[in-house]
Amino acid sequence: MSECGHGGAREKLWEAACNAIAGGSAGVISATVLCPLDVVKTRLQVYGLPSNLSSGAPPAGRVIISGFQQILKNEGLPGLYRGLSPTIVALFPTWAVTFSVYNHVKGLLHSEDGNNSELSVQANVLAASCAGIATATATNPLWVVKTRLQTQGTRPGVVPYQSILSALQRIAKEEGIRGLYSGLLPSLVGVAHVAIQLPVYEKVKLYFAKRDNTTVDKLSPTQVAMCSSGSKVAASIITYPHEVVRSKLQEQGHDHRGAIRYSGVADCIKQVYRKEGFPGFYRGCATNLLRTTPNAIITFTSYEMINRFMHKLLAP
Repeated sequence: MSECGHGGAREKLWEAACNAIAGGSAGVISATVLCPLDVVKTRLQVYGLPSNLSSGAPPAGRVIISGFQQILKNEGLPGLYRGLSPTIVALFPTWAVTFSVYNHVKGLLHSEDGNNSELSVQANVLAASCAGIATATATNPLWVVKTRLQTQGTRPGVVPYQSILSALQRIAKEEGIRGLYSGLLPSLVGVAHVAIQLPVYEKVKLYFAKRDNTTVDKLSPTQVAMCSSGSKVAASIITYPHEVVRSKLQEQGHDHRGAIRYSGVADCIKQVYRKEGFPGFYRGCATNLLRTTPNAIITFTSYEMINRFMHKLLAP
């Protein structure tokens, strides 16, 4: 009985390690490939259209190209990779926690059911929500640093941060715990994104598996890519406004006069709506959507393939 218990514990630990390593590795791969688009998106969210564009609503492709041109002109190639190191530092634990908690809670819910049937949509949403809350709370300070590093090239009068560690120390010293957790509330609201994405991803995978009379762990990379991209695009469109609010709150900090632009989430929403109207909440959305498809494909397909490889190669 004891050996069985130890064996079960070892198996659960092994599963958690596989999920964490595969998830973290997938996050690092996608972050590195898509960092330039992420920089452009973040700056669009915080500062609006590049100054070299006329007013109006230019095509998304032109906005992206102009964003690249402006960054390259003012900051060179390193400007396109601003914030990559904190993004990698943040994304590894982000996806490691997300996949680990999600699969762990799904396992607990399966145990409660006492059968091997597929979990209901409600159970999947609950597991995804738990994963999203745990991830947002654990990694928020790193996302604050990532946003500040990506936007500091356009913040006159502010002494630039030199590294991830120095940024964390300065924010903690100058703004306290509130600074490190600025944007947490909209991030928690953004748990809705994960609560939509992961269950949709699971259901579409199950659809393909049933259609082809196979199991979800034997789907082809192309099928995994289709499942991940569709679920990501749907979740992104529905929940995008919270990202704009979060980025603005994370970026603001204290300017050189010690002033704060937004007193909180409600004030930020009011100001964005007053100055830019409803379109302001979707600033940078087109750029984000151009990121979501390759990001989802790279992240989820990498996760599935790395996880399968680890199980085949290193299974106890």
